[in-house]
Amino acid sequence: MLTSYGVVHVVDTGSYLPNTLALRRRIESGEVPGPSILTAGSGFAPAGGSPYYILPAKIPELTRPEDAVLVEAELSRGGDIVKLFTGSWATPSSIVVMPVDVVRAAVEVGHRRRKLVFAHPSNSPGARAAIEGGVDVLAHTFPTSLDGSPWDRALPAMMKERGMALIPTLKLWPYELKREGLPAELVELVLGNGVAQTRAFAELRGQLLFGTDVGYMIDYDPTEEFVYLQRARLAPAQILAMLTTAPAARFGRANRTGRLAPGFSADVVVLDGDPALDVRAFAKVRVTIRDGRIIYGRTS
Repeated sequence: MLTSYGVVHVVDTGSYLPNTLALRRRIESGEVPGPSILTAGSGFAPAGGSPYYILPAKIPELTRPEDAVLVEAELSRGGDIVKLFTGSWATPSSIVVMPVDVVRAAVEVGHRRRKLVFAHPSNSPGARAAIEGGVDVLAHTFPTSLDGSPWDRALPAMMKERGMALIPTLKLWPYELKREGLPAELVELVLGNGVAQTRAFAELRGQLLFGTDVGYMIDYDPTEEFVYLQRARLAPAQILAMLTTAPAARFGRANRTGRLAPGFSADVVVLDGDPALDVRAFAKVRVTIRDGRIIYGRTS
């Protein structure tokens, strides 16, 4: 799912923490070849906002600022980051937004523990709650509007001013809407909003990080994500930075990974093509090397 597409370091923004920690132990012991893993564990929803699409499972809900003790507990169990559903699809037709004071309390816990805080915003109010609450990274663009109103164009500048990063996850929107059988014009509208938000943030020189929603999406191929990023007018060099130097900087690892230099980890991906000529080549991986060890190789 990951190594065959050149992933050497991964941030998991939602999973069952004991399982993910067990997998990480197997990888780090050398039993299983794989990427390094940072995980959020379960993530946290607003009151009444546990995502409908994971039912019958539910994730913990933060009803009031005092509930941030749940965040502390998840980090103490081994979580590496905090994930907040600041705008959560509680039903197929309703989004619940996390109150800003609750977001801020959770962020304070994460930052006190020196952990980054990610948010799933869903719509403009969810993105604004994340921004005003002090979240570090938006894990998605926020193209949805249930009432048909346009997305809030003030938000990219607010994100840039606060030093936030954005993971566009553009492929998620057509993937999800097509699964729901929605008409092509609506799919295009939502995708177009996500592309426009990505372009607006990039034009402000905001920090973009690469990510998809694999694990939730069962189509692992990131080719379309690269194509949509190009549609957002990102040059191949900008996309390469999203994959390498930008995440290394955001996670405080720029002194040992993200580029090839003496003394750095030997994290290398060999492609079957030149992304400067065809952006799809980013997904055509021949060999993935983590710290000098081949974790994926294709000879044919």
